Amino acid sequence: MPRTQKNDNFIDKSFTVMADLILKMLPTNQKAKEAFAYYRDGMSAQGDGEYAEAMENYEEALKLEEDPYDKSYILYNMGLINASNGELEKALELYHQAIELNPQLPQALNNIAVIYHHQGEKAKEKGEEEESEALFDRAAEYWKQAIRIAPNNYIEAQNWLKITGRSEMDVFF
Repeated sequence: MPRTQKNDNFIDKSFTVMADLILKMLPTNQKAKEAFAYYRDGMSAQGDGEYAEAMENYEEALKLEEDPYDKSYILYNMGLINASNGELEKALELYHQAIELNPQLPQALNNIAVIYHHQGEKAKEKGEEEESEALFDRAAEYWKQAIRIAPNNYIEAQNWLKITGRSEMDVFF
């Protein structure tokens, strides 16, 4: 049963009806419409915590989608699922692929930085100071890129950059 038929609350049903109407009216080819339907179902499954189902839908959407910008969001969402499942290396790979397709995706840049920062903290706990600092420097580079794109976001990252002396500028915006 398609995910769109599983939704049982008013908001989900309303969203599905609106999305289906928009999808029917869009002047685009059938392949793009199918990709969007898989993406929409993937987002719905992800929202419900059904990660395996979400990944299946995202993988189908990725096969059908031709637009690089839209593909970047599919890859980003796949990265979110992998990160939440603790598969950080796979998440990094997906975030990097998303950024290759859409360099203006600050949330992917931020998530890469968060993973590198987390890995830096783990290395620090193990007493691996040199490795820790290298990972923190990598995190800083990605946070700076994200902040340049979205200067009003990532306030904690901005503070961390200032506190650790990794910020070359006082204000990002």
